[in-house]
Amino acid sequence: MVGSLVASALWAMLPAYVPNNAAVLAGGGRPIDGGRMWNGARVLGDGKTWRGTAVGTAVGVLLALVLNAIVDPAATALGVDLPTFPLRAAVGLALGAMAGDIGASFLKRRSGRERGAAFPGLDQLDFVVGALAFAWLLAPAWFDEWFTLPAIAVVIVVTPILHVVTNVIGFALGVKNEPW
Repeated sequence: MVGSLVASALWAMLPAYVPNNAAVLAGGGRPIDGGRMWNGARVLGDGKTWRGTAVGTAVGVLLALVLNAIVDPAATALGVDLPTFPLRAAVGLALGAMAGDIGASFLKRRSGRERGAAFPGLDQLDFVVGALAFAWLLAPAWFDEWFTLPAIAVVIVVTPILHVVTNVIGFALGVKNEPW
């Protein structure tokens, strides 16, 4: 039962887990804030770009479509029920993940943190909050079916661990400037 819950919760979050990593790889481009300042600090910073947001969202949606294509053999192999992603849910998860990260960047700038500075808790769960909120707004019935309170608890517990592991790997590969 716990294994089934973990598998379905993480599968449901996969389209939200990849957008920010794809945005880092897409890198560069015009900053969303256009270089604007607010109270002496950038609104968002150079790390939040239109290209990164578009690429990240597109990669998340594309991953959801790929997962839809392989859901039956994956569910059979794992012996669990796994969700398929209606387009609205896929967009909600992917775009929401990007929006959550952008919102966290705004909060970091307001708190005086520079780009790349650690903000424990916020760094690991910002995109989760955005993804869940957007998925609920765009696909509420799908959200209610797959994101029960126990599933959300799994996501909140497992995501920070996955976040640290993927960031350390990105740092080791030279695609991230800091390991958090």
